[in-house]
Amino acid sequence: MNLSNNKILITGGASGIGLGLAERFIQENNTVIICGRRASLLEEVKAKFPSIITKVCDLSVEAERIALYEWIKVNHPDLNVLVNNAGIQNWMTITDANFYENMKNELTTNIEAPLHLTSLFIQLPSLKTVMNTTSGLAFSPFAKVPVYSATKAFFRSFTLSLRHLLKEKNIEVIEIIPPALNTDLGGIGLHDAHPSVSSFIEAIFEQLKEGKQELTFGTSETRLNASAEDLRNHFNAMHPTM
Repeated sequence: MNLSNNKILITGGASGIGLGLAERFIQENNTVIICGRRASLLEEVKAKFPSIITKVCDLSVEAERIALYEWIKVNHPDLNVLVNNAGIQNWMTITDANFYENMKNELTTNIEAPLHLTSLFIQLPSLKTVMNTTSGLAFSPFAKVPVYSATKAFFRSFTLSLRHLLKEKNIEVIEIIPPALNTDLGGIGLHDAHPSVSSFIEAIFEQLKEGKQELTFGTSETRLNASAEDLRNHFNAMHPTM
């Protein structure tokens, strides 16, 4: 993909990786639209980056996903990049009283929403690129986030198929594969010891310039290229009592 002169929609663009992508794409002379559930957070981002376009949208609600697409189709018909970045992570176990409710929320946000959005936005004649944020946990799960890990494995599998399916429409599919980063994903303070979002963004933009379609960093690069035995050993190392 060209790194400049695009119009880009980033879901979950008000914090974490989404915000890092938004900031860097703005620096590369792109028009960036972000959506999220919290108007106050979107307003904070708008104050910091006046050129950014914001839209309040709860992607867990089907009607709001459709409304987002219809708004884009009318107001930004030249949109050519969709970044499916929004996701939620719950630290939980299957014995939790609220396991089923949290599980449904993760499935809706991490799987149903991006698949639905993709099916809608590929109808735009201008769309040229779909970028999907998966995870290093797609290759080797972390049992404290069992559903999140499974949704990312699903999303990676779908992304591989999507790349093939959209060839005939000449739409490029790029997978963003982050490791654990210093964000609030899953809860404040849980990832403070991990690398910064800015370091990750710099690394993947270098890979974009090289034309790569699987963008990795640190341990996610290791997992992408690992053997089945390596992945088993990695899982066992993360879960020594299991």
